[in-house]
Amino acid sequence: MPDLIEQSRHFDVIARAIRFIRRRARQQPGLEEIAAAVHMSPHHLQRVFSDWAGISPKRFLQYLTKEFARQRLGAADDSLSVALDAGLSGTSRLHDLMVSCEAMTPGEIRSAGRGMSIGFGFAPSPFGEVLVAWTGRGVCHFAFCTSGPAEMISGLAMRWPEATLTPDHGRAGELLRLIFPATPTRGNIHLVLKGTNFQIKVWEALMHTEFGQVTSYQQLARQAGSPHAQRAVGNALAANSIGFLIPCHRVIRETGDVGNYRWGSERKLALLGWEEARASAFRRSGLSG
Repeated sequence: MPDLIEQSRHFDVIARAIRFIRRRARQQPGLEEIAAAVHMSPHHLQRVFSDWAGISPKRFLQYLTKEFARQRLGAADDSLSVALDAGLSGTSRLHDLMVSCEAMTPGEIRSAGRGMSIGFGFAPSPFGEVLVAWTGRGVCHFAFCTSGPAEMISGLAMRWPEATLTPDHGRAGELLRLIFPATPTRGNIHLVLKGTNFQIKVWEALMHTEFGQVTSYQQLARQAGSPHAQRAVGNALAANSIGFLIPCHRVIRETGDVGNYRWGSERKLALLGWEEARASAFRRSGLSG
């Protein structure tokens, strides 16, 4: 399996391929046309998808259709009980990463990080470069890089204006290798959440979704205990600054449209297809028994 640096490079090709396909969805371009658009041979593109996603481009792109998304939404209400019946212990059985969390106190939030020491660093992931930050209690920031390093760090500093920020790219790399291991390895990640009570309810509900699962804004509002608060749910997703680990990419529209994503719709589609590929492989392997 390619290391995270190579996977991060592969993602640039995957994102460009997805962008091209979305623009020509009605024409349903084939592998040769897609490969030409990303300046690769069909064979090379096939190999990149296989290395990055574990499946062919054709199969991967089937996971990104509206029809497939609507099917997944239809099963979303039952997915957790089905997983438990099958013997799964939450998402951890798929990648052996246990994610726990705690909320910051109102006083800590009001202090804007005064007296806190926050480490941060950049490291590669299967979805491009990431800026990750942490306190002594856990990860407090996980953002896919959509701009240059200085601007990304500035955004982090604006969230914690009174904190002491210390770069540590080595530790950032260790965290990313734990979150995206080369082989399944049991690990634990603790998150420190900064948000309102309602936002934290929404984020916690998301953390109970599974690999290969999607949910709608309406379904998520019900799971968070506020069935009529779809707009507030959308605001909570937009406020999430811990990407992937709080999987807001799994929320799509009831029509099957992917909807918005803080770090780009192509990345959101890539995340959904990548997770579905792994979930499907897991189901086919028979390990659920």
